Amino acid sequence: MQFIKRFANSYLLFSFLRDPVAVTSFTVLLILGVASFAAPLIAPYSPYDMHTIELLDSEKPPVWQPGGDSRFVLGTDTQGRDMFSTMLYGMRVSILIGFGAVALQAAMGIIVGLLAGYRGGRIDSVLMRMADVQLSFSTYMVAIFFGALFQATFGMGAYADLAVPMLIVVIGFAEWPQYARTVRASVLAEKRKEYVEAAKVIGLSPTRIMWRHILPNTLTPVLVISTVQVANAIMSEAALSFIGLGMPVHKPSLGSLIKAGFDYIFSGSWWITIFPGIALVVLILSINLLGDWLRDFLNPKLYKG
Repeated sequence: MQFIKRFANSYLLFSFLRDPVAVTSFTVLLILGVASFAAPLIAPYSPYDMHTIELLDSEKPPVWQPGGDSRFVLGTDTQGRDMFSTMLYGMRVSILIGFGAVALQAAMGIIVGLLAGYRGGRIDSVLMRMADVQLSFSTYMVAIFFGALFQATFGMGAYADLAVPMLIVVIGFAEWPQYARTVRASVLAEKRKEYVEAAKVIGLSPTRIMWRHILPNTLTPVLVISTVQVANAIMSEAALSFIGLGMPVHKPSLGSLIKAGFDYIFSGSWWITIFPGIALVVLILSINLLGDWLRDFLNPKLYKG
């Protein structure tokens, strides 16, 4: 068993290192992730420190443009915040929302999929009809509905304070059926295998069989889905922020930064939207490319010789 694990790990590393796209995307994603979470150490200014923000410095162009200031390499936004610093802090928020939402999606979907696939019968029918109802509405429709309801119920003050957990819950709740259907399909195939029958014969409880024996054999498609869903969750946050239902302007994310500068893109202050947009595209592209490699590696139908 130890030999098999060592072989699998070495083959994973070998396959990864010989794929330049996977290596490049992972390197870019690692740099962006480390830079964003180390923003308090790397960023020259903090967008949350009002003592470092001056309105007279607003809309300064990048340092290589006429009128640029050497203090602000990528220029400033409409509030006078340093674009480089604000993008680092904003990327951290976007990544937190993306991974948090996917963790919630996976937890809900795995529980529902395990119960539906293993129990079957009426439980399966009820849970899958719930998933069908959820899938009949788009992610953005669900997120817009709950986001607007939250704002109307608790007000903008509470919304601004709870924007990150609210977006995690909203985006996570909107996408759990993807996991539930995938896990259910895997469980239906696994529960007919001999090791499950053997576990039943020796008297193991259904809960133990589901969580200790069946679940580990259904995690491969879950892992592949998660890489795609992280990118989708980050894009959902950016879209909601762009229409005013995501992160507030004074708490930057990549989406709220794009929104804040969109009205000025044709008035000359193009950098306020373009730079966060480029960062968002690079982040999403690196996640998707890494997810594509992982999907191909874990696909047993593809020849890997």
